[in-house]
Amino acid sequence: MAVEKYHSVEEMNAAPIRARSGDGFERFVRHCARIRKLAGRKFVRGVVKFRSFDEAQETPARISRD
Repeated sequence: MAVEKYHSVEEMNAAPIRARSGDGFERFVRHCARIRKLAGRKFVRGVVKFRSFDEAQETPARISRD
């Protein structure tokens, strides 16, 4: 992509945006996959049943220690 020079902000805003067609969505998907790999998973997927209210209250503290 070539470098473009402008004399004013109005001229810059009037210029068309140059981008490859179809590139935006693929780039978004790549970034999402990268973030998923970096972030990891803190919680178990799905529904979790607890035997008591106390067990449910201590679960977030136990997960954050792991």
